[in-house]
Amino acid sequence: MTADPGTTGAPVCPRHPDRVAYVRCQRCGRPTCPQCQRQAPVGIQCVDCVAQAAKAVPVQRTVFGGQVRGGRPVATYTFIVLCVASFVLQQVSSAWTTRWVFVPALGTEEPVRFLSSAFLHSPSQYTHIIFNMLALFMVGPYLESTLGRARFVSLYLLSALGGSVGALLFANPYSVEWVTGMYGASGAIFGLFGAVLVVLRRLGNDARGIVVIIAINAVLGFVVPGIAWEAHLGGLVVGLALGAAYAYAPRERRRQVAIGATVVTALVLVGLAWLKYASVPGWFEYVGG
Repeated sequence: MTADPGTTGAPVCPRHPDRVAYVRCQRCGRPTCPQCQRQAPVGIQCVDCVAQAAKAVPVQRTVFGGQVRGGRPVATYTFIVLCVASFVLQQVSSAWTTRWVFVPALGTEEPVRFLSSAFLHSPSQYTHIIFNMLALFMVGPYLESTLGRARFVSLYLLSALGGSVGALLFANPYSVEWVTGMYGASGAIFGLFGAVLVVLRRLGNDARGIVVIIAINAVLGFVVPGIAWEAHLGGLVVGLALGAAYAYAPRERRRQVAIGATVVTALVLVGLAWLKYASVPGWFEYVGG
């Protein structure tokens, strides 16, 4: 039987007046029921005092102004999981690849393909996804912890978009490449390479290793058939630009510069894509018709 606080005079929880609470918060001294109790280093605190204390703690920032988040590199692992899950779906059904692959001729009708293609890989060449995911696993956590999660996510997605736009800009609308599908996270990975290069230089660290990696992959893009070097270039340029904006922003304006650079980069990429399609005589009339 529940005790009646009004008749017994027993202390009650301020948040739940119908509950008797004999345990008191170590900070404010008010009664607190089991639901509102939080274990503290010494004794018990109520949820209100815990929330108030959390607001008083200053937000920790990374070296470039991003919010420090302890634990695992969640964004990096999320991108890896999405790519692997998408690869599994590609093995199950070829329609998954066909639906999301980037094809220049379909860019105006289905612009989502500019980004969705970065989560696809060659269904028959396992090395394609293995090398890309290995590179993401090696570089992603460092950038995520250095730049902050929000900046890292923006960098990855815009580099992926930059890869598709780069492929579009070099595609000949009067050849078979205009209707040829392209996929892979390489544009995003090259964007991370570019950002790592800038970050290392900004911190005064040795960047020769990443320069060698970029150079080797750049050469492979020209000598190995089937590799879209245009996408690599597009992602690299975006990564260098955003990396520079994030790393060299004035300390007192880092957040504003990060937001501005991200928005401007997105607008520039959209604008370049629009200009490419506009340069094809009658393209918009053809699509609209």
